[in-house]
Amino acid sequence: MSGTPDSPLAPSDLPEMVRRIRARTPARLLAGRSGAAYLTRTQLELREAHAAARDAVREELSLFEAFGREFATRWPLVEVRTKARNKDEYLLRPDLGRHFDDRSRVLIEERCSPGADLQIAIGDGLSVLAVATQVPPLLPLLHQGAQRRRWSVAQVLVIHHCRVGVLNEIGELLDPKVAVLLIGERPGLATADSLSAYMAYHPRELHTDANRNLISNIHARGLRSEVAAERILNFAVQMMEAKISGSTLREQAPALGNS
Repeated sequence: MSGTPDSPLAPSDLPEMVRRIRARTPARLLAGRSGAAYLTRTQLELREAHAAARDAVREELSLFEAFGREFATRWPLVEVRTKARNKDEYLLRPDLGRHFDDRSRVLIEERCSPGADLQIAIGDGLSVLAVATQVPPLLPLLHQGAQRRRWSVAQVLVIHHCRVGVLNEIGELLDPKVAVLLIGERPGLATADSLSAYMAYHPRELHTDANRNLISNIHARGLRSEVAAERILNFAVQMMEAKISGSTLREQAPALGNS
């Protein structure tokens, strides 16, 4: 193969199969090397990706900065917090991120409507960047799809220092049929803006991961917002019909023409 030790291989130097694989993944395949080390370009790209991942984890969520003032005021967002008082405590004590603080529990009971068909929550999780990037196009699609199905939709919770287990307390406080938590995924070196949707049917205090379902990799190079919204809504339909969620429920692709 041609190419100098200080430059990556040209696409024309690679076999057809390798070119096709590289076109389908952001992974750094056959990037070249300089002796036993990465190329300078590759090393700088890795350091940039690592810095973006660290920033995504450490950033604090601000509604107006993340969503813009128009979006943040358009939707009935109820801003609450878990018992993790800051990002350091959140990272060191995952258990605190699964429970609302006392003030937030009161606020939820005062401002949120219990017993809705669909309860959407937004959690910062491990990537504020994912929340800021993916939620603005996804949330309206979820609302529109719920309205087409004539579901009642409660006020949207925005949860600071959020872990997935907070779904259980949402269920105990608001008793929705289906709760959906849109939460930032742990960043990697390929993307730092990937969102997950954790879902549960009538979540309760003693529920575990086995009682939840997950739709992940919601981002530009993964699952697009339109596809993610339909999958979330169709999975919610399955849960309501089966009256269960979790490991015993498998996602079924909708029939063509059904939405």
